[in-house]
Amino acid sequence: MPFIPHTEDDVREMLDSLGAERVEQLFDEIPSDLRIRRLEGVPAGLSEQEIGRLMRERALGDRSPLSFLGAGAYEHHVPAAVWEIATRGEFYSAYTPYQAEASQGTLQLIYEYQSMVAALADMDVSNASLYDGASALAEAALMALRIQRKDTTRRILVPASLNPRYKSVLETICAPQSIEFHELARDDASGRIAGDALANAPDAAALVVAQPNFFGVLEDVDRLERFARERGMLLIGAVNPTSLALVKPPGRWGENGADIACGDGQPLGVPLSSGGPYFGFMTCRRAHVRQMPGRLVGRTRDADGREGFVLTLQAREQHIRRSKARSNICTNQGLAVTAATIYMTLLGPAGLRQVAAASHARTRSLVARLESQGLARRFSAPYFHEAALRLGTPAAPALERLLESTGIIGGYDLGRDEEALADCVLVCATETKTEADLDTYAAALDRAVDKAAVAARA
Repeated sequence: MPFIPHTEDDVREMLDSLGAERVEQLFDEIPSDLRIRRLEGVPAGLSEQEIGRLMRERALGDRSPLSFLGAGAYEHHVPAAVWEIATRGEFYSAYTPYQAEASQGTLQLIYEYQSMVAALADMDVSNASLYDGASALAEAALMALRIQRKDTTRRILVPASLNPRYKSVLETICAPQSIEFHELARDDASGRIAGDALANAPDAAALVVAQPNFFGVLEDVDRLERFARERGMLLIGAVNPTSLALVKPPGRWGENGADIACGDGQPLGVPLSSGGPYFGFMTCRRAHVRQMPGRLVGRTRDADGREGFVLTLQAREQHIRRSKARSNICTNQGLAVTAATIYMTLLGPAGLRQVAAASHARTRSLVARLESQGLARRFSAPYFHEAALRLGTPAAPALERLLESTGIIGGYDLGRDEEALADCVLVCATETKTEADLDTYAAALDRAVDKAAVAARA
């Protein structure tokens, strides 16, 4: 709880020095019709002891439900050491490392982060994070158009199976800049990008490939890489970083790999916390590095031959040459990047593979249980660690009954985004789920679906 030390005399002295009679005068520039005169529902002031007790009582009402929800944010085990180290004062209070000689620790950490993310994606260069996966993809789209500046089209091909939140952010950031997104339909059986959608696609500067896509389906990335090269497009991969420890990374897609790869770094040691803060990552080929947004840290040697770390290619940075900046990304999610760096260091390549393999195995085991109860997979293509299942009844009421009766978060209602999938739920199981958890969920969902179906018939 914060301690506010200002007495009435302190406040009066500050107002006198400002030439104001009362605090409200400091907000006179806000039009009166926009100001709230009073806050409804706010109780009378309490003492420190009383408010402390009230908040403790309310904290007891928080639940830690058994959750099978994924859809872009994933529950993974975060070793205790990750945030114990990340919240030390040296990291927790560190700000932008513009003064290299005073920021060697922060710069070294960012350099290590860049090295690990580039290795994970099998790409040449990584920047030092963006705000989240959606904004990272928007920045990748803008970057692709800068690279293709001799191309007359400002069109980008985007799969229908891209995360709906990513689509929304793409439109918000890029549409005002006269960028057109052409949506590639999915194959209704496999869940992958449809072959005829590719065959009939218009000319474009770049192709976005989500791997896995929003439905958990793994795309045929080699085929898509060939398509992009044949059409003179850049290839942008929107990837789940955990999956890269198990499936082919974007740097090895097809013969030449992706040009840009990005995604949300939340699975790498950042806990679920009501939607954030998370962080975005971006990698690219060396040939494109001068068009990459955000911060880059390089390793060098000083005049005495001592190794050191610096911000490099700073023409991109707003604090140096605003007119040359590649984007408005400057200050970013540095603390979350610190946690991800510690997480990847602690787990190492073998540990990351174990997390990915266990997550895949848990989801396969869960799907097998649900299929034995009469549910069916909605899409036939291979998947990573989440899958769409048809319930045979509207998903929303079934999931509501499941939550009300058992406290289990049963997955994502796909009908929220597409009416044709209103009877489908997207389920995810990571390494945090035990076999007992899977049994509990399968039995509870079976009861919830039956009750929902009976209620619908009534």
